[in-house]
Amino acid sequence: MAVRRIMIITAYDGTDYSGWAMQKDPAIPTIEGELKKAVEDLTGEQINLQGASRTDAGVHALCNYAVFDTHAAIPPEKYAPALNTRLPQSIRIRKSREVDRTFNPRDVRTLKTYEYHILNCQIPVPTMTRYAVHTYFRLDVGRMRQGAEYLIGEHDFRSFCNAATQAQTTVREITNIEISERNLPVPAILYGKKNQPAQQDLARQIILTVQGKGFLYNMVRIIAGTLMEVGRGLREPEDVKTMLEARDRQAAGPTAPANGLILTDYRILP
Repeated sequence: MAVRRIMIITAYDGTDYSGWAMQKDPAIPTIEGELKKAVEDLTGEQINLQGASRTDAGVHALCNYAVFDTHAAIPPEKYAPALNTRLPQSIRIRKSREVDRTFNPRDVRTLKTYEYHILNCQIPVPTMTRYAVHTYFRLDVGRMRQGAEYLIGEHDFRSFCNAATQAQTTVREITNIEISERNLPVPAILYGKKNQPAQQDLARQIILTVQGKGFLYNMVRIIAGTLMEVGRGLREPEDVKTMLEARDRQAAGPTAPANGLILTDYRILP
């Protein structure tokens, strides 16, 4: 049978993996490694898997994707259910389809959306901390939104990427940033004598949504770490503009932990 190129749309919990990309040591678990092993087991072929976005260790995704070439006669839409029986439960193929043989996910224009989840409360909520970063410092979302405004548009984000980045240019475009918050329900048993929960039991979820045409190594996590410092009052919102202008990694805030970051949308632009 003629060679076909198959695209797989992938969702995963990145907690137990050393990122997307395969490592030199095959014993190190990676998303790419698990996918490659499953495809080769299904098709009986050695395949070259080309991924769209190389997420960091511990980062999650709802819609990352990859392509591979195969001679197998399996209908394109059947790869998803067949591969899911060969993958760990932390990795799922949401959809599979055939694409043009010339399609390369690393060469197309895209619009990516990341969410960074923050659990803001005194005591961590165990059912949430796998996918959200806990901080007990009260964050001022209004200040965070003010600081985020300086990041929208095309800028040199050298201050907001890992110093080890090998990108040819650190200029990127952020098309939109939104910061939302919601109060989490408090179980009735925690209510005090005045039928109100104690201050230490109040909890809320803050979600930082960043949309852009491309991101640098650790860029969204550094943005999150910086805006959390702004929310705490350790930095002023207008300091974000100064950080951009400095073009120096030392000028911006810390790199926030990986577990709060989720790749939520990945659109291929015309």
